[in-house]
Amino acid sequence: MIQEKENMLFIVMVSCVATLGGFLFGFDSGVINGTVDGLQNAFNSDSVGTGFNVASMLLGCAIGAFCAGRLADLFGRKTILILAAIFFIISAWGSGIADSSGEFIIYRILGGIAVGAASVMAPAYISEIAPARFRGMLTTIQQVAIISGLFAAFVSNYLLADLAGVSTADLWLGFSAWRWMFWIELVPACLFLLSLLLIPESPRFLVIKKKLTTAKVVLVRLYGQKAGEQKLAEIEGSLAGDHQPKLSDLMDKSSGKVRKIVWVGIGLAIFQQLVGINVVFYYGAVLWQAVGFSESDALLINIISGAVSIAACIITMLLIDKIGRKPLLTLGSIGMTLTLGLMVFCFATADFDAKGNLDLGSLGTLALVSANAYVFFFNLSWGPVMWVMLGEMFPNQIRGSGLAVAGLFQWGANFAITMTFPIMLTSIGLAGAYGFYAVCALLSVLFVVKLVHETRGTELEDMIG
Repeated sequence: MIQEKENMLFIVMVSCVATLGGFLFGFDSGVINGTVDGLQNAFNSDSVGTGFNVASMLLGCAIGAFCAGRLADLFGRKTILILAAIFFIISAWGSGIADSSGEFIIYRILGGIAVGAASVMAPAYISEIAPARFRGMLTTIQQVAIISGLFAAFVSNYLLADLAGVSTADLWLGFSAWRWMFWIELVPACLFLLSLLLIPESPRFLVIKKKLTTAKVVLVRLYGQKAGEQKLAEIEGSLAGDHQPKLSDLMDKSSGKVRKIVWVGIGLAIFQQLVGINVVFYYGAVLWQAVGFSESDALLINIISGAVSIAACIITMLLIDKIGRKPLLTLGSIGMTLTLGLMVFCFATADFDAKGNLDLGSLGTLALVSANAYVFFFNLSWGPVMWVMLGEMFPNQIRGSGLAVAGLFQWGANFAITMTFPIMLTSIGLAGAYGFYAVCALLSVLFVVKLVHETRGTELEDMIG
């Protein structure tokens, strides 16, 4: 493609607007971290009930991811992102005013639908407007935004809990601090909704819908006159003779089986969760309190983990279009296997105090360093790279459907891991739970080496499935 007249400022601006969805994805996922004690006290929930209060959002995520991929093929990427923004606003307000587990779960599921939709649509939208040579870098901004959202939630939770004394104490207007943790999200959610009104629809969606004049206007604005016209012809060519996208396109017509590229997408989505990263995101405060840290110290550790995550994502953003996706995934899997193994060692050899909690003693430092190294390796690799690959690996005809199915499995696995952690914690302990995640990380090395193909520098119109 001709590159001289690309409107880089506009491309970056549009990408950043889309990644506000990633920021909210992270904030909405991380805010629950500091509210677990408040939920237990307010709703009198046991370990299973608490697990469902935390994991309920993930049911909505699975629904949102699956439906968004298909609905985006019908109504557009931008339209679905706008709908997600509205759901973020409703969920943030409702989660804070909920008076019962049932009411809270309803609002969290609505928030989950928004998170699920944003998780698949933001990277897909960015991949469809970004030039191939730095598509990976721009899409990785999505993960930086996710981690920034997590980090902002951790900082917000820490400051609000510190102001109130503890998360369960009253803060302002007679409402507990944990409720304000949810209401803070209204600020970025409203900003996301307003910003979305300023960006164009995906040109590839416009071509699929035969809106060629509008698609040309968008492409010319993105890439310049000649390059925009050339890209329009390439997109038309890749879709020539094809029908409107549908779910059955995921089947190989010659064999009648699910396409191999779909299985690879599902594998990427599931392994990203089986390594246990969201246990750190959702239960970080509980985890560190379980090994002897105070609530304040545990929330501060979350902030440190968030900063480490952002640093790792920035490194990935600089490297992903230079060394490729597959090397980063392989390095991350090996690093996570080793660091999870060290955490298992620390938890397995720890003593118990008089209250029955783990006492790490001199191993506390090793556990903390290993945990943050694990977070670093995840966000250097599987965190951003999985979303980059899902947004770009599918051919134009099946991108929406492929994202729908992969997103469903990703959030389904996320739900299973999150829901089972409190149960694993009380049955086989931290060492057993993290031992399972370590084995999954080891298996992910084999999966990447054997089945994942590099997509660096390949135009979306040249993706094969």
